[in-house]
Amino acid sequence: MNTLKVGDKVPSFTVNDQDGNAISLSDFTGKKLVVFFYPKASTPGCTAEACDLRDHYAELQEAGYFLLGVSADSEKRQKNFKEKYEFPFPLLADEAKEVINAFGVWGEKKFMGKIYDGIHRKTFIVDENGIVERVIDKVKTKVHASQILE
Repeated sequence: MNTLKVGDKVPSFTVNDQDGNAISLSDFTGKKLVVFFYPKASTPGCTAEACDLRDHYAELQEAGYFLLGVSADSEKRQKNFKEKYEFPFPLLADEAKEVINAFGVWGEKKFMGKIYDGIHRKTFIVDENGIVERVIDKVKTKVHASQILE
């Protein structure tokens, strides 16, 4: 797993969001972007994390951030997740793992003694020029917005 680090340029990508709209990295040129990766839509940790970002969305916007949530779920699952919790930001349905691999967040995980491959919960702050400004490795799902805003 070759995770992007501070100072790395984010590879360009185009992936559909929950409504089938193509979202590209280039759409955010000149903007500050928060890309948060989560393992699976509608699971407890991912729901807590995304709801915290929703609840603090105004503050994140005031700080100039645009948000993109990414997992390998289908458009339908992402749409259900977004609508159920009324998220104000798009969720990318990265089934082919294009963005997930570009950022290097797919890899070996351990859970309850089992080892398997999956998405690592990480968040990347990307500057106006598509360069990684900060990586949050230890995401605190219930207070994630404050980690971004600190």
